[in-house]
Amino acid sequence: MPETACSVRAELRAEPPLRALAEPHVTPPAPFGVTFPSRPLDVPVLLAPMAGVNDIAFRALCLECGADLTYTEMVSSKALSFANEKTRHLLDRAQGERVVAVQLFGHEPDTMAREAAWIEQEMGEALAYIDINMGCPARKIVKKGDGCALMTTPDVARSIVEQVARAVEHPVTVKFRKGYAAGEDIAVEFARMMEGAGAAAVTVHGRTAAQFYSGEADWDVIARVKRAVSVPVIGNGDVKCGQDAVALVRQTGCDAVMIGRAAQGNPWIFEQAKAALAGAPEPAAPSVETRVRMARRHAAMLSERMGNHIVYMRKHVMWYLHGIPGAARARGELNQCVTLDDFNAVLDRLLEDAYRFEAEDAFVR
Repeated sequence: MPETACSVRAELRAEPPLRALAEPHVTPPAPFGVTFPSRPLDVPVLLAPMAGVNDIAFRALCLECGADLTYTEMVSSKALSFANEKTRHLLDRAQGERVVAVQLFGHEPDTMAREAAWIEQEMGEALAYIDINMGCPARKIVKKGDGCALMTTPDVARSIVEQVARAVEHPVTVKFRKGYAAGEDIAVEFARMMEGAGAAAVTVHGRTAAQFYSGEADWDVIARVKRAVSVPVIGNGDVKCGQDAVALVRQTGCDAVMIGRAAQGNPWIFEQAKAALAGAPEPAAPSVETRVRMARRHAAMLSERMGNHIVYMRKHVMWYLHGIPGAARARGELNQCVTLDDFNAVLDRLLEDAYRFEAEDAFVR
């Protein structure tokens, strides 16, 4: 598995499984418009919306590895209003994807409402719900008043949710952060406002926009939001292993767990999280061979859709290979690859190097 340190809070690690939380979660909440599988001692585990990451191949692999629901990449309401074909393709469903949540961003309430209605009409029953992005901290997004910048314009944020909720029959959810500026903590008030505007659920990331992804996510703010609203609360931030998912639910009481960056090159985290939440033994970390095999499958799925070139796979493959002996050296070759055959040839050589390293390491011992 990619070398992502488990961030589980030390004081929670020794606590027993979620027996005390079993009853509220025997039947996971489904006001999202999705009927999640019912598993004792478990809550839904969702793939976070990630721009430039959540292609249909990646979403399919995450579902295969146990994700209960996936989200599209961020979809621009403005681009949809211009009938941008590239943006429209972001709405395509992955293999095995019965439903998908669509994350919409923008700052014009009427445009957001109109395009949400178009999405609903186009996708029909394949749409789980419309999620409004009010959490993205990227400079190119917030400088236009989109993403987390909407937390600084509450009247606009409220109007967006009200108008989108009136325009569609599917549930509308909102993803936002602890606040916008450094040290800001307005998530509770913002969550109440979103609920009042018509949000069917909220997702809270425990950092401010100013933090981006630095420091530790504040799970306490998720707990406070959970106590403050009656709609389901999805917890997000610093879930890097199965035990982190357990700790997040235990500390916050959240109704679902959302995993983002830790799933990059590591779709196995979903089966690990689900096992941990159910109090079952976590599956073993994937071997080097398993990780390379998954990278090949991902590339093949993308090539089947986008033609025999792997430019879209370059960032994904380095996540899959992180920590494998020789991966850093292979990066240059992988970045030069054009066809799937070239790509697989580099992976063949990388596997040979990894096996040789393991054999030499075993001999030294």
